[in-house]
Amino acid sequence: MPESIFIDKNAPRVAKYLQVLPQIKALIEPESDRTANLANIAAVLKETFDFLWIGFYEWKTDELVLGPFQGPVACSRIKLGKGVCGTSFETAKTIVVPNVDEFPGHIFCNSTSKSEIVVPILKNGKVVAVLDADSNQLDDFDKIDQKYLEQLAILIATKW
Repeated sequence: MPESIFIDKNAPRVAKYLQVLPQIKALIEPESDRTANLANIAAVLKETFDFLWIGFYEWKTDELVLGPFQGPVACSRIKLGKGVCGTSFETAKTIVVPNVDEFPGHIFCNSTSKSEIVVPILKNGKVVAVLDADSNQLDDFDKIDQKYLEQLAILIATKW
């Protein structure tokens, strides 16, 4: 098992994704525990992209519950359809929010969050969790992040 991930910190974002995704795959492939894998993925993404917050919310019975993450303290539970995470879960679609102040019903778990991307993780066509990333900069996420984080969500689903 690798002890660290090797990424060119000065590379453009797309190059970082191209470097990090195969390393994440190698990291989680031999591990069967979901919590361990999600924790390592959050750590790798935080280290690579320096997001304000990166982590997972897992569907449990009737709400999303905070899973492994890196960053400041977060909301522990999110109801279906509430905020960006609950909306992404409900619609089974990635949501990119350039300015969280302009997202109706945004849940402010951290006041320094300015933009956000939430990617649903689907297993057998059903959303089981979401990957959530927050930035302290406006308009920090784009189609590049969406493309590669959606690829990561597919990889995560194979280990669910």
